[in-house]
Amino acid sequence: MQFGVLGSLEVRSAAGEEIPVGGPRPRALLVMLLLNAGRVVGVTELIDGQYGDDPPAGAANALQAQVSRLRRNLPAGVVEFHGAGYRLAVDPGDVDVHRFERLAREGRRLLVEGHHEAAAGTLREALGLWRGPALADLPPGSFRREREARLEELRLAAAEDLVEAELALPEGTSVAELRRLADAHPLRERLRGQLMRALHAAGRQAEALEVFEETRRTLAEELGADPSPELAAVHLAVLRAAEPAPPRRRLAAQLTSFVGRERELERIGALRDSRLVTITGPGGTGKTRLAIEAAGRDRREACFVDLTSAADDDQVPRAVLGALGLRETGFQSLRTADPADRLVAALADRESLLVLDNCEHVIAGTAALARGLLAECPGLRVLATSREPLGITGETLVPLAPLPTPPPDLPPRDAAAYPAVRLFADRAAAVRPGFEVGPDNAAAVVRICAALDGLPLAIELAAARLRSFTAEEIAGRLAEHGRFRLLSRGDRTAAARHRTLRAVVEWSWDLLTPEERALARRLAVFTGGASLEAVEEVCGVDDAAGLLADLVDRSLVEADGDRYRMLNTILLFCAEKLAESGEEERLRAAHARHFLGLAERAAPHLLRAGQLRWLERLSAEHGNLMAALRWAVRGDRGTAMRLVAALAIYWWLSGRRAQAGEAAAELLDAAGGPPEGLEEEYVVCVAHAVPRAPAGHWERAGEIMRSLDRPTRHPFTVALWGMFAGPPSGPIGPEAERLLGSDPWNRALGRLSRGLLAMFGGEIARGEREFAEALTGFRDLGERWGTAQALDGLALIAGLRGEWARARETWGEALRLMEELGALEESADLLAHRAEALVRQGDPAAAVADYRRAGELARKAGWPDAPAEVHLGLGRIAWYRGDLAEARRLFGAALRAAEHGPFAAGTRTRALTALGRLAEAEGDPAGARLRHRRALAAARRTPLTSDLAAAAEGWAGAVLLEHGGDPATTAAGPATAEPASAPRRASRRATPTTSR
Repeated sequence: MQFGVLGSLEVRSAAGEEIPVGGPRPRALLVMLLLNAGRVVGVTELIDGQYGDDPPAGAANALQAQVSRLRRNLPAGVVEFHGAGYRLAVDPGDVDVHRFERLAREGRRLLVEGHHEAAAGTLREALGLWRGPALADLPPGSFRREREARLEELRLAAAEDLVEAELALPEGTSVAELRRLADAHPLRERLRGQLMRALHAAGRQAEALEVFEETRRTLAEELGADPSPELAAVHLAVLRAAEPAPPRRRLAAQLTSFVGRERELERIGALRDSRLVTITGPGGTGKTRLAIEAAGRDRREACFVDLTSAADDDQVPRAVLGALGLRETGFQSLRTADPADRLVAALADRESLLVLDNCEHVIAGTAALARGLLAECPGLRVLATSREPLGITGETLVPLAPLPTPPPDLPPRDAAAYPAVRLFADRAAAVRPGFEVGPDNAAAVVRICAALDGLPLAIELAAARLRSFTAEEIAGRLAEHGRFRLLSRGDRTAAARHRTLRAVVEWSWDLLTPEERALARRLAVFTGGASLEAVEEVCGVDDAAGLLADLVDRSLVEADGDRYRMLNTILLFCAEKLAESGEEERLRAAHARHFLGLAERAAPHLLRAGQLRWLERLSAEHGNLMAALRWAVRGDRGTAMRLVAALAIYWWLSGRRAQAGEAAAELLDAAGGPPEGLEEEYVVCVAHAVPRAPAGHWERAGEIMRSLDRPTRHPFTVALWGMFAGPPSGPIGPEAERLLGSDPWNRALGRLSRGLLAMFGGEIARGEREFAEALTGFRDLGERWGTAQALDGLALIAGLRGEWARARETWGEALRLMEELGALEESADLLAHRAEALVRQGDPAAAVADYRRAGELARKAGWPDAPAEVHLGLGRIAWYRGDLAEARRLFGAALRAAEHGPFAAGTRTRALTALGRLAEAEGDPAGARLRHRRALAAARRTPLTSDLAAAAEGWAGAVLLEHGGDPATTAAGPATAEPASAPRRASRRATPTTSR
């Protein structure tokens, strides 16, 4: 039989003859049962649908009478009674509304995968099932309205998908039909955007632009809202005569089809107004995959954050920073900014979706971060996956139960429609082409799905076994193990996983050969995967490549290019086996040795032309490098110190130096002092541990640097120490020259440092020569960071001389090099330098643009506010323009931004001096004297004489003004008393030094 409710009720026999149903009440009853074909519908729900909120007395008896009349008109056994309600025993595929929903979902999937012609055909078939208004035979009321609204929304979404598919086809879509549909639904922005694209494709650009203006006015009048970013992008694309590009998304492409969670996906889509949605359920139920699919359909820019590697609650914000691509800062401050504050700064003004995956082992940290971000970032939406709720007010839960499994006696055709069986069949067909669920294997497949409790991951692992076994053999092995029972609650800690999944992994483990088991458990020593080279060296097994291929075939290992990794559940199981084997410490030591070797091989290349390639390689192994360091801190302190020294340049260039701080401090605490032969490595540890280094270590490191009478083994040690200890108070002495040695990068660094000190001391010509020689040295090596620093010095000098074209060209090259490294903060420094020169050139508008761009880069790097130099520069420009109130605000912001750091004293000096001069201009001699006194105190802590001179001159002017003098220059502007022979800003770049 065939049934239709997408229009007036229609019932036809197998021969196509129409079957009369009866009067309005039996027809309405049949429609309600058809909407739930194959499922029991409660008596209460049927009465509500028939009579609404105020049913008459005897409604239950009336319902029974209607059922009786319905049974007389339908074949025997079609309407069943099940105690609490009635069930229509028909295949949902025989009801047009269910066929429509299935075809609409299939059409959407084909559209997403890029099969536009197939998608268009499927969607036309779905929409062709509609004969008129749906559910026309239901009586008016809330029951009908709710279901009509849902079906109408699905119909419109399918129509939009059809238009999207047709727009991608050569013949395009009907503009007239699309305009009719868009006019009928003027607030559906997707339809309006599609109409604009269709008009543009037809050469009717003016009409397309008019559609946008109409939509903009309608949205403003009806909703008080602006067009969405997607519609605005279509508008811009029409203006530019180009097809709009899809929004950028940070979501991994999936390699398998999405099966079995269509209802949950629709529910998440309907929760578009909920800012925090948490998908909950046991391990292995497919929470991650559902979250990725849902994020792919969200209009916001999406970022996926895997929290599996977060060891504790404190690491959650850093994991999110890494996923967003926000590098840790290098020069701004010794005290790293709060990662949560950096995230707020980065996300506050963005419409974005954050997917926080695998939260259960860091539930408290995830909840705290989510609550803070949602409170501070109004455009943010969070989609989390966890075994339990985050427990935040306003959280909406989407519980994810195991996939429904069919009863054992169900016919094969009916069993194949169940989600668990569909998933098994889909994954099985990938490993055994042509596999289908039929009469010969349906019973075995049903037993497999039931034994695995419908858990998607377990089903996928079982389906992979079809490479070696039949479905009947797999079902038999599962029955023999008899341990697959779902627990209602699991442990929150990272090592606890669902026992059903453990049983699946254990079963897979039992199928391995002894050689495969040895490699599988040893792979657990790696974090974030490993290359074949690393596996061969660390695991110490013969034919590692062949064994890895076998483990990939058995779904215990995933291959991603030239790297191999395990699913987390399997990794934890293998880690237990490694601990039981008694060889874990030996493997940890081999792991640390291997990655120490990699770090030491990479370090010289990071100061040469190949630094980008080696940075990428080390970044791919970042998890392993940090795991090796954490183990070595407790297990082999000598290896730990060597790792810190070898990785110093990598951490600096990639913005990750703060991640080593805790390990370095713990290492120093355990070591007590420098191990013999590792004095230089000890100094690097001290530099990374600042300001957490235990007492006494800083002084001891300084003594070591002063006593060294040979070149350092690690070229970056000199630069690192200079950046933390600050520039020397005098010329670079012979002891520093000895430290530099003959390494070409260090020699170029020495020239750069001498150039800086010469420039600060007013010897501009000498500084220019040193910068030029440093530039030649860095360029000969092909190293970008040093080259950009030398170019910056030359640009500063060109600006001092008024050679504006040369300065702009030089800074432009330096900025391009820093952009190649992704060095946002250093780029901000260069822009601030260029802005100062533009002020002197007489172009304050261009200077403001550079200062603001520098502030944007700093905030993009995750800093809550712009650097102090940006505030100082903008404050001076505000003063020049006569806005003293704005200048005071900006100078105050600069003072707050300069609270910490090795060069903070110089910045504080300049900020306080500016505030003092401003107080003089405003007629506040007492306030001016106070600020100049504080500036002078700060200047005594900086070795730069230009800072001390400016502070002393400001103090003298304040004293003169207080005693009735007329120091006209003190109130004329913010910088009139500063020396013209050197730039106002103290550089944060490296200068070799042997003293603090």
